[in-house]
Amino acid sequence: MTMSFGSRAASVTFEGVTKAFGEVVAVRDVSFEIAAGSLVTLLGPSGCGKTTTLRMVAGLEMATGGRILIGDEDVTMLPATDRDVCMVFQSYALFPHMTVLENVSYGFVVTGMAKAEAWERAEQGLTLVGLTGYGDRLPSELSGGQQQRVAVARALVLEPQVLLFDEPLSNLDAKLRRRVREEIREIQQSLGLTVVYVTHDQEEALAVSDRIIVMRNAEIAQEGTPRDLYERPADLFVADFIGDANLLDVDILRVADGVAVVLIGGVEAELPSRGLSPGPAKIAIRPESVLLGEPSPNSPLVGTIEKAAYLGNHLEYQVSTPAGDLFVIDPQVEPARSVGASVAVGFGGKLALIPHAD
Repeated sequence: MTMSFGSRAASVTFEGVTKAFGEVVAVRDVSFEIAAGSLVTLLGPSGCGKTTTLRMVAGLEMATGGRILIGDEDVTMLPATDRDVCMVFQSYALFPHMTVLENVSYGFVVTGMAKAEAWERAEQGLTLVGLTGYGDRLPSELSGGQQQRVAVARALVLEPQVLLFDEPLSNLDAKLRRRVREEIREIQQSLGLTVVYVTHDQEEALAVSDRIIVMRNAEIAQEGTPRDLYERPADLFVADFIGDANLLDVDILRVADGVAVVLIGGVEAELPSRGLSPGPAKIAIRPESVLLGEPSPNSPLVGTIEKAAYLGNHLEYQVSTPAGDLFVIDPQVEPARSVGASVAVGFGGKLALIPHAD
């Protein structure tokens, strides 16, 4: 028996969805569409509404207003048991007294499927997540990463239209998080699964997502591809939340044909104007876009190294300049610049004016 993992993947649509707990609004008038076969991450700080949004997809919370569709079906008022979705929890939620195979086949067994067929399907799921031969083990005999994969297999074998992940890597150490997120992404892409993924980890979101929905204070702050959000943040919150950013006050000297000439502490740069007019503005400068060199009398912007840290494949510096303090990531580890040294500062690459700067 061959299972058609991912063949039933469906889109997820929110139309003006609100969720209130009494007078507390957890999600306010949220609208988005997740295409079938894509992985979309809900990202944001604690309390922003991302987990409540995920739980409304699952049917574990019912919307106060608006509509939720899975595919073409309106599921707004359907309970979790009537929705064709599966959730992988942060805690894995494995039964400790059951073997791996029993855990993965549990969803079939409780519906009355013959044990032989249920176990055959469970074995297929374990093969899919790279755990062939682990069926007789108990969860306590597995590493954290292996337990996470068992939880994924248990969800996959049910062939849901939508697969939900709630902070799936938060219990793993840094190296294991990287490996498991790559495995989740590989499985999602190879099977064409629709995945809604919740995390507060920006790097994780950038690594696994087709699109990211950044949430703040119960609303969507920005939605787009990882590159959109990193290189063209919509506001100061997104710029600061997605990766590291140097947020500086600058002057827009002139604007023509959608291009702004910006003065950053004496250095001129040309950037997309993003609807801004000449005058004071804010700019987001990614740390890898700050270029350090040897100062000269003609250097328009000179700074001083205040802090230096060696991280193996790069150096991190804190540089004070007349334009403001800058966090710098420098891939050149030799020779290292010493604290107190003067450096010429330039800019290249990932700079973005912030629309409607405060």
